[in-house]
Amino acid sequence: MDPLLKQVGDLLLGAVPTAVIFLLLVFLYRTLVGNPLRRTLDERRKRTEGAILKARADIAAAEGKTQEYEQRLREARLAVFKAQEARRQAAQKARAAALAKARERAQQQINEARAAIDRDMAEARQSLQAESDALASEIIRTILKPAEMASAAGGRA
Repeated sequence: MDPLLKQVGDLLLGAVPTAVIFLLLVFLYRTLVGNPLRRTLDERRKRTEGAILKARADIAAAEGKTQEYEQRLREARLAVFKAQEARRQAAQKARAAALAKARERAQQQINEARAAIDRDMAEARQSLQAESDALASEIIRTILKPAEMASAAGGRA
């Protein structure tokens, strides 16, 4: 086994400079490339995560503003509706007042017309009464006149 050990020893002895160079290259790679690359990647990750967090915060703020805008919009719509309702009620009250005033004027005109009709009826009754009295007198005169003529003629003859 001696020659085998000698070959293994020679192989290991020949591999030592390769291992040293390899370790030196690993050290230099980590020092010159690996660490700066890792720092750059870490910084990039932080910036990316920061940007994502900022974007999420901006989205949350935008959603909050959207909700606030929608709430204000609902309040404005409610205020407009209330104003419209108030104007509608005021118009309805004005319409009711105008209607009541018109009804009152119509009732007054009806009362005046009834009073005028009653006066006209009273005048017509008085006129008819006077005419009926005059006609009755004339009828009586007409009926009595031939009797008077006959009695006057019979009494003279």
